Amino acid sequence: MAAPQQPGGERAGVSRGQRIAEPAQKSPVQQFWEMRRKESAEFVQSRALRSRNIITGLLVGGVALGIYGYTFFCISQEGFLDELEQEAKVVRAQAAKTSAN
Repeated sequence: MAAPQQPGGERAGVSRGQRIAEPAQKSPVQQFWEMRRKESAEFVQSRALRSRNIITGLLVGGVALGIYGYTFFCISQEGFLDELEQEAKVVRAQAAKTSAN
């Protein structure tokens, strides 16, 4: 059950505007160690995020280099320019020799 109310809507034993519990002041040493714990937690969190970013960057770079290498490999295997070059040699060989050649 709720505490009995006094006239004016106030609860018994508590006056209006009175603080129930004041926060205790921390000593400078306690403040220092609390800040160290917070900084350490932030460092650990940023370290985990940084390592994930590095791994992601390496994966993306690896995929890009893989595609680049595969493209060069495939282009080196193509022979359509070789066929055109051979046809051009045949045409040059069959052409009439002139003084301009």
